[in-house]
Amino acid sequence: MRKVIFGGANSLDNYLARPDGAVDWLLWGDEAAELMNDFWPRFDTIVMGRKTFEAAMKNAPADSGGEAYGGIRSIVFSRTLDPAEFPSAEIVSSDAGKFIRTLKETDGKDICIMGGGDLAKTLFEAGVIDEIGFNIHPVLLGSGIPLFHRMERQVDLELTECRAFKNGCVYVNYRVKN
Repeated sequence: MRKVIFGGANSLDNYLARPDGAVDWLLWGDEAAELMNDFWPRFDTIVMGRKTFEAAMKNAPADSGGEAYGGIRSIVFSRTLDPAEFPSAEIVSSDAGKFIRTLKETDGKDICIMGGGDLAKTLFEAGVIDEIGFNIHPVLLGSGIPLFHRMERQVDLELTECRAFKNGCVYVNYRVKN
């Protein structure tokens, strides 16, 4: 069965971005690049919500052919996007938990959940996320787009990796206990 990994980068006070969506505070370095080089080959599918997709499309290279993640299957949960306008993405408006549960049963590599806490909350509550991996940046933003939203149940985790970077970032990976 495929694993579902919720991952990305966040501030120490658990924001994904500033209130306007800016991520100018992210610290990049060789260690983060190495981590990403090891991380990305695990996946053949990226799942995101509409807001994350719109941010990814805004930042996609001009020569990307309208693909936010270069040839990786992109699934976007949205009730407002018109699928005809985004042929490089699969726009899904059905129940996210059921969809991901079915997707996990198909052949393929692991599935990456990118971006916002709204979709992650839904998927945590549906019990379909298997791992969490985040690069925590040494900054307190004070406000912004939250990484986690209030959930109806507790999610227990087991630490599987913790790595400090020279630039002050800390990478953590957890297995979700079921």
